[in-house]
Amino acid sequence: MRRPCLAAYPPGMTTISYPAKPSPGDRVAIVSAAAGLPGLFPLPYELGLERLRKDYGLEPVEYPTTRKMGATPQERADDLHAAFADPGIKAVIASIGGDDQITVLPLLDRELIRANPKPFFGMSDNTNLLMFLRNTGIIGYHGTSVMCELGRPGTMHPQTADSLRAALFTSGEYELRPAERWNDINRDWADPATFDAEPQTRPGTGWSWVNADQVVEGRSWGGCLEIVGWLLMADREIPQDLSEFDGGVLLLETSEEMPSADEVFWTLRNMGERGLLQRFSALLMGRAKTWSFEQPNGPEEAARYATEQREAVLRAMGVYAPNTLIVFDVDFGHTDPQLVIPYGGYVRVDGAARRITVTY
Repeated sequence: MRRPCLAAYPPGMTTISYPAKPSPGDRVAIVSAAAGLPGLFPLPYELGLERLRKDYGLEPVEYPTTRKMGATPQERADDLHAAFADPGIKAVIASIGGDDQITVLPLLDRELIRANPKPFFGMSDNTNLLMFLRNTGIIGYHGTSVMCELGRPGTMHPQTADSLRAALFTSGEYELRPAERWNDINRDWADPATFDAEPQTRPGTGWSWVNADQVVEGRSWGGCLEIVGWLLMADREIPQDLSEFDGGVLLLETSEEMPSADEVFWTLRNMGERGLLQRFSALLMGRAKTWSFEQPNGPEEAARYATEQREAVLRAMGVYAPNTLIVFDVDFGHTDPQLVIPYGGYVRVDGAARRITVTY
C-alpha cells in the first residue's frame, strides 16, 4: 500500500506549474472524489459524458467509485491515485461536488501526484483537491463538472463551453466576460422532462467594481467560501507563511447551501483575523446563488439575499483590506454560466479597463 502524505502543508515554498494539456482523442478520468451522485442521477451524468465525447473529442474513463454513493475516503483516494498514475490518462475531471472531500486529503500520496501532474477540473467541494494540487505544485482549474456544466439540460451555456474548451486545449491568455444571460434556478435531475429544454435565463447585469483604480496580476487562491472555511478550521493545506499570497487574487463564491450574510461576514472576518485577507491585492467574488430546492426564493427575496451578501463582503473587506480591488458577480461559482479559472495560475484584473484575463 502506498504511504500517504500526512503533512498538513509541504515544507518550504512550492514551485507551481501548468501541467500538459490533453488533445482531442485522449482519455480523461472521471472521478467522484466528493460524492458518487452519478449513481443516483444518471441523466445529467450520461449527458455530460456524451458531450465530452462528441463536443470535445475526449474519451471518459470511469473508476470504481465514480457511480458509488457512500464510497469510503480511502476508496476515493485510491481512484485519484489510479487516475494520476496512469500515463494514458491526460486530465482528471470531477463528476460533481459533495461535502466531505476534506476526509480524502490526508490519504493522498503527494509524491505520486507530484510525479504525475495532470490538469484537474472541478469546484465546490473539489476546492479541497484544487488547494492540495496547488500546494503540490500543480495548477488546477476551478470550474466544470460532468453533471452540472457538461450535463446542463438542452445544451451547454456557450460561455461555459468556450471557456472549458480554451482551458482544456490551449495555453496563454483568455479574457473572461460578464454573462450575457445567466441562471441559478435548478430543475429536478430525476425527471426526464428536465432535459427537454434549456434552463430559463435572465439578462446579465455585468460586474460591479470597487477600488477599480488599479491593475492586479497574481496567482489565484480560494474557492467555495464554505470549503475554505472548513479547511481553515481543520488547518489543512494552509501555509504557515502567508506571504506567498502577497499580491495574489482571491477567488470566493458561495454554494447552494446559501450561507447567511452573517455567516459570510464571520468567515471573512476570521480570515482577516488570521491575516489572510490583507495579503491579496484583488478579490473576485462569484455571483451569489440565490435559489435552492430548500430555499426557492422569488425575485425580490433573491435580490435581497444577493445584496445582503455583497454588503457583508464589503463590511469585512472594509475592516481588514479596505484598498483591495474587488469585482462582484463574476461567473465562476454555483450559477450558470461557469467560467473556468486556473487555480494557482495567473489572473490579471484591470480595474481601469474593466477587464479580467486568465492564463490557461
